[in-house]
Amino acid sequence: MQSLLKNMNKIMAKLAKLITVASVAVLAGCASAPDGELPSAQFVTSNEGPGPQYVVGPLDTLEIFVWQQLELTRVVTVRPDGRFSMPLIDDIAATGKTPTQLARDIEEQLARYVQSPIVTVIVGGFVGPFAQQVRVVGSAAAPASIPYQANMTLLDVMIAVGGLTEFAAGNSSTLARVENGSQREYRVRLDDLLRDGDVSANIKIEPGDVIIIPESFF
Repeated sequence: MQSLLKNMNKIMAKLAKLITVASVAVLAGCASAPDGELPSAQFVTSNEGPGPQYVVGPLDTLEIFVWQQLELTRVVTVRPDGRFSMPLIDDIAATGKTPTQLARDIEEQLARYVQSPIVTVIVGGFVGPFAQQVRVVGSAAAPASIPYQANMTLLDVMIAVGGLTEFAAGNSSTLARVENGSQREYRVRLDDLLRDGDVSANIKIEPGDVIIIPESFF
């Protein structure tokens, strides 16, 4: 009787495992398929132009320089709410603006107290808004949000997060990108790029990209 029960338990365990594997397969089949692959990225050359204009984000460090007004010139940090304060200005919104746009806004505010102010904004300690950060989630060695940099490629991003974990399914990874207001997903071949050195798998990264790296089941 005990032998029969043991055999039945083994059979049930095998069935449970088969059901789990089948469920994963069904879910994978139901998930939306990637929209294909993106073209390979060229390595940066000396004549390659700059990337999209940088916009200020929370926790960025800003040097506000006001011409001939040293008492107004200072270094500030953008608060988590996207604003900062400085002499004569209690609260001013910074996020989502380029440094030049922000300088013009500060000039407009200071014009109430200073004649024809000339302001320059210099950004340091780059963080950027969430919409421009590149996120890596899943089976990366150190998943993270990375500030976007001009001409950034997939290889640059993976170096920044320390590569793949031992059990990552690199060639099953996807890149989610918003294009014309809609989210699209593209297949990325991280195993080919990082483990086989296939540079054709290197692609150009855009601000706001999300790279999702699954773990291998086997």
